[in-house]
Amino acid sequence: MTSTTLSRPADPTPASAAMGRLGLAVLLSGGFITIFDLFVVNVAIPSMQATLSASFAQVGFIIAAYELAYGVLLIAGSRLGDRHGRRRVFMLGMAGFALASALCGLAPTADTLIAARILQGMAAAMLFPQVYALIRVSYDGHARRRAFGLLGMTLGLAAIAGQVLGGWIVHADLFGLAWRSIFLINVPLGLLAWRLARHIPESREASGAAMDWPGAALVGAGLALLLLALIEGPQRHWPAWTVACGTASAAVLAWFARMQRRMRVRGGAPLVDMALLAQPRFAAGCLLVMLVFSTTSALFLCYALLVQTGFGLDALTAGLIFAPASAGFVAGSMAAPRLVARFGTPAIALSALLYGGATAALMMRVGAAGASLDPWSLLPLLVWLGAAQGAVNTPLVNLALGFVDDRQAGMAAGIVSTLQQIGAALGVSAVGMLFGGTLQACGGGVAECHAQAFASALRFNVAAILAATALLWWLGRHARGSLGR
Repeated sequence: MTSTTLSRPADPTPASAAMGRLGLAVLLSGGFITIFDLFVVNVAIPSMQATLSASFAQVGFIIAAYELAYGVLLIAGSRLGDRHGRRRVFMLGMAGFALASALCGLAPTADTLIAARILQGMAAAMLFPQVYALIRVSYDGHARRRAFGLLGMTLGLAAIAGQVLGGWIVHADLFGLAWRSIFLINVPLGLLAWRLARHIPESREASGAAMDWPGAALVGAGLALLLLALIEGPQRHWPAWTVACGTASAAVLAWFARMQRRMRVRGGAPLVDMALLAQPRFAAGCLLVMLVFSTTSALFLCYALLVQTGFGLDALTAGLIFAPASAGFVAGSMAAPRLVARFGTPAIALSALLYGGATAALMMRVGAAGASLDPWSLLPLLVWLGAAQGAVNTPLVNLALGFVDDRQAGMAAGIVSTLQQIGAALGVSAVGMLFGGTLQACGGGVAECHAQAFASALRFNVAAILAATALLWWLGRHARGSLGR
């Protein structure tokens, strides 16, 4: 979940302070709908495969396309709101999200669904930053803390609802629409929120930085080429064009970095301040965020394929099994601030070890049981995993931002928020290689092959968490007390 503000809005004005309960409810609905659509797709993947004849690579793109477009354009959405009015951009984003959701629900093929998911991610990137900014400028003191607390609760509920409510929607097969209902339900909700958004007071930051559109285009193209190579390469046995895409990705991203440095030297407002990424501790914090968040969507994808495609559970049952893990995540998130305040970075490192242990135990349990696995028996491990994950994820952003000066916090927050989503997209592509490769090589039954593919794919998650734990240990040695600032 994105958990940072992307800009430093101006102090509250009399107009912005007038937001009422209805205006806050509309803002919270914007946060809910964007996070809900990050999670709900996972329970619908098997249904999409069945009705669209989607390949494994296309499944990866359906998930990663939203996350990539969302992540790359988050900073753009924040700057557009600052300059042109946050309520205006919120309304535009909400209308765009409703339209893109309709296109998703009506998509006749997997490729058109991928294209619609890109549009949906772009709309979410316009919508979501305004939620944080408008709360920040509209409230002070206790009222602001309460509003952000409600937002955090809303995002947590969105994650749970994505599994349970989404599973019920797919299972109920409303009007014979199967998975399409999870997108079409956004249309009336989005249009209602758009209509009620007039109750949100307008605010803007007249001195906000102009948008670096060429930079956004370059980084988007570079990352898209990388995902194309990583997702399509294993599926097609690495033809020359996939290798060329990987090489071109490296060249485009290097060009992007050079352009950003030149823009900064000229006194412009680059999309990413490369001087920030040259700071070793902040760069390590960014890598840490990418590693940890790369495991989240990856796990959801593998879990959905295991229990639904492999073991034939319906979407509702799959969601109900996973729901306690989401509740564990919320509990871990609530406990994390107190633990970090008392023990510092070692508390996050210990939580990461517990997270890695839960992931390894889940991997070994499924791999050992094979076709005889009872999916309900995974529930205790999933709760353990969810609680540990919540205890790790929640303080990560604060840890990374603690390595920069206050004057750089806005840019740093934008970078970290973007890397959360990019990490998630790359994680999906990485586990897709392992999961799909194991399925292709497996000669057993459907359940057995999916169990082995699940265990194989989770090796990426274990490796990423171990690397994150090592980084936390290094940061703890070199930056003690940074969280207590």
